[in-house]
Amino acid sequence: MRNSQDGQPRFTSGLALAAMLVLAFLVLFLVVPVGSVFYSAFVNADGSFTFGHFGAFFHQTLLKDSFFNSLYVALASTFWASVIAIPLAYLTVRFRFRGALIIQTLGVLPLIMPPFVGAVALQLIFGRSGSVNLLLDEWLGVTLPIMDGLNGIIFVESLHYFPFILLNLTVALRNIDGAMEEAAVNLGAKGWRLFRRVIFPLALPGYVAGASLVFVKVFDDLGTPLVLGVTNMLAPQAYLRITQVGLDDPLGYVISVIMIGFSILALWLSAKALKGKDYSTLQKGGGSLQQRELTGLQTILAYAWILLVLLLVLSPHIGVLLLSLATVWSYAPLPDGYTLEHYATIFQDSPGMIGNTLLYCGLAAGIDVILGTAIAYLMLRTRLPGRQWLDWIASAALAVPGIVLAIGFMRTFRGIEIPGTGTALTGTWILIMIAYSVRRLPYALRSCVAALQQINLSLEEAAASVGANRYRTIRRVVIPLMAGGMLAGFVTSFITAAVELSATIMLVTRDSDAPMSYGIYLYMQSASGRGPGAALGVLAVVAVAVGTYASHLIVERASARQRPARALKEIP
Repeated sequence: MRNSQDGQPRFTSGLALAAMLVLAFLVLFLVVPVGSVFYSAFVNADGSFTFGHFGAFFHQTLLKDSFFNSLYVALASTFWASVIAIPLAYLTVRFRFRGALIIQTLGVLPLIMPPFVGAVALQLIFGRSGSVNLLLDEWLGVTLPIMDGLNGIIFVESLHYFPFILLNLTVALRNIDGAMEEAAVNLGAKGWRLFRRVIFPLALPGYVAGASLVFVKVFDDLGTPLVLGVTNMLAPQAYLRITQVGLDDPLGYVISVIMIGFSILALWLSAKALKGKDYSTLQKGGGSLQQRELTGLQTILAYAWILLVLLLVLSPHIGVLLLSLATVWSYAPLPDGYTLEHYATIFQDSPGMIGNTLLYCGLAAGIDVILGTAIAYLMLRTRLPGRQWLDWIASAALAVPGIVLAIGFMRTFRGIEIPGTGTALTGTWILIMIAYSVRRLPYALRSCVAALQQINLSLEEAAASVGANRYRTIRRVVIPLMAGGMLAGFVTSFITAAVELSATIMLVTRDSDAPMSYGIYLYMQSASGRGPGAALGVLAVVAVAVGTYASHLIVERASARQRPARALKEIP
């Protein structure tokens, strides 16, 4: 097969077949289900087009309040996440002190625990009858309504999602050219004015990227409101409308469309806010912001803030661990006693949930790596017409809430049976696994694209020059060199799917098919089940933590192997 002038292979039947298979998967399990949700929101029972369902939505006080509550919670969570993250990011980059490693840890710890798991622990610690309020009431005669109603959701979501802002903003601050700061200082800017007028505006792309992601994640979250008993928000209302009224209720689809619309709107506004502005600098190696020593007062304030955030971040983990070991923990600052009985209970009653999680997430992550590798290769190494659409469609899954995808699955595949079995497809675990795969595909895709971008095309050309055909080159050269990125994508997809609740809660039809996330939710519905639920949550956290560490280790080793090759290539 001939190559084009830029080294990319031209159109072939094999590549076309691969592209068609990938496209068929995306259309069948993403485009069609989401399209069916949109269709149902805009048609009457007789199939005629209408906007009437949206009018009915805004005429119902409960649904209208749910919309504004979701918007308020998402905006407030983004604000408080920013309040936590911005000082931490600035401290890390701007000043030299021993707390930098702690801040890096803060960027990972919240993400290894699902927010709906941490919500129960935070209720026990900061709730009206929680440890903190019991002690405050005893010592000072006051209580804080931290976990009451929407405040509790904002508190949980802010603590869980602030690392998205922290990580993105830290990278952006490190990429600022130090000469920009020096020029501003020479013109008289210093302190707060220097940060507000020069440093933060230059880091705005990183902040906006993180803040928009926090908004979307909070706006779409289902598990946290349900666990905290708050139903007057959009995601819980979508769940209740479909499960209680039925799949033919148009308002459930209207809610779903609004959720997708606001997710897309948030991402579009974040891009629009930065459009037409130049944030580039001329930084060379070693030209970033100069780190300075903290003064005595600044050191005290910095460590006080880091310690406060660290205590807040660790509180869900400590709470879940204590709850999993507690005999009784009610109306007391600490449990009355400790036991391992809850762990024995879950290993006795819930081994199927653990096995189901490994099965579903393993298959979903495997599919994601295969699709991600195929899309990356088609996009970067071929000239197939429309190949960029594969990337766009796959990445669009980020804007689709899990509950919306699940509703689309239930409507699209309703009445379809697995050939030869007589079993309805919607009554099996297959759709759960596919939902995990679709929802996590963007993560694996980005890892695969990054891995392939680091492979020089000359290596493939060298293989072709010694007689290897395309498929042998892919199998013997490309795949081994991409292995680190592919494995990192597999681990990322696996660990994030393991704590997926939004799609799971809609698609599980039998307890025997339930994964760990669904089991945690079921256990947490009763006071007597919270101990086993916490124990199952601890296992989920451990699995995610180990997977996260393994993913970082894999990426580091892959990067270390590539450094010598790059160094040799640069030698004249």
